[in-house]
Amino acid sequence: MKMNKVCVVTGGGSGMGLAAAKLMPKDRIIVVSGRTESKLEKAVAQLKEAGFEAYAKSCDTSKRESVKALAEYAASLGEIINVIHAAGVSPAMKVTMEDLLRINALGTVYVNQEFSKRMHKGSVIVDIASMSAYSVPDLMVPKKAYALAETDEALFIKKALRMTAFIKDAYMKNGFAYAISKNFVTWYAAKSAYEYGPKGIRVASLSPGLIATDMGNLESEHGGEMLAFSCEGRMGTPEELGFAIATLADERNGYLAGVDILCDGGTIRGQKEFKKSKK
Repeated sequence: MKMNKVCVVTGGGSGMGLAAAKLMPKDRIIVVSGRTESKLEKAVAQLKEAGFEAYAKSCDTSKRESVKALAEYAASLGEIINVIHAAGVSPAMKVTMEDLLRINALGTVYVNQEFSKRMHKGSVIVDIASMSAYSVPDLMVPKKAYALAETDEALFIKKALRMTAFIKDAYMKNGFAYAISKNFVTWYAAKSAYEYGPKGIRVASLSPGLIATDMGNLESEHGGEMLAFSCEGRMGTPEELGFAIATLADERNGYLAGVDILCDGGTIRGQKEFKKSKK
């Protein structure tokens, strides 16, 4: 008997997550998850209007049991083919440094681990990071602490945030913690790719630049100056990022694994190489 094909999108209630869900193949059952039920209900209505069979499932990705419940629910609907992990928080959302690490970094560990247990050959996990992952100098990246995320979460958070002691400005502290959390996402996606690859599960990450979503608009109040370094001097749209994510999540892209796709309109390269003097 042929099983239903399931696509799960964390953070799928709005923004680039929802945009990606709308571009998945129509033979997918779409499960969108998040913490705001009203957003999820609206997202499901839009997906159904677009011709999908769609469901909402509340999930707090900072809690392993919540992620496990989401994975079990998705598996009960059919074979999980695509997982797009777009849930996350930014410094502009007035969260603590520890929240940033728990939701963005440890949340990625939980999603990859719990879903991979229920996925098979030919399936895909796409973890959404950020161009901020590229903003931290290599000497300040606590990469030696990253492996602790799987064995000692408290020590991982402590060591990952050690460098913030030298930063006085509160928003800059959170910005650094955010950058580390997203740098971790790119690292963990690559680690997962090599770990799950022998099972035929492909894993990659994608790092958006400033995108015109609710979160992106909040971030632009502090990081808007980065737009000057992009090729077109503008923010990306959710639809543009949704297309990039859906393309990366397409199982036909079978050899695109273990890498991060920087989808930032050229911002990081512009800053580092071509537009250094631009204000």
